[in-house]
Amino acid sequence: MIVTTTPSVEGYQIADYKGIVVGEAILGANLVRDMFAGITDILGGRSGAYEQELGKARQTALAEMEQRAADLGATAVVGVDLDYEVINNMLMVSASGTAVVLG
Repeated sequence: MIVTTTPSVEGYQIADYKGIVVGEAILGANLVRDMFAGITDILGGRSGAYEQELGKARQTALAEMEQRAADLGATAVVGVDLDYEVINNMLMVSASGTAVVLG
């Protein structure tokens, strides 16, 4: 499945719009607190452990969004947007886009 932040896919035409699809992943409060408490690999203000967890959350959100698009019969997701929000000491990563069929 093609997943892109652009509104179209070069070389393809959009034959059908299937609707908006979303995927979310949430890092729980304990995980975030534990990561901050136990971070020992900070160099230059960056935390490899925290970046790994964010990467996993992003991959989970994108995979969930792709699965929902596939369930609708889409062959691509265009206009993808990644969002990061803090809600009650939890970090939520959401991916959203428009599921389409390319022709």
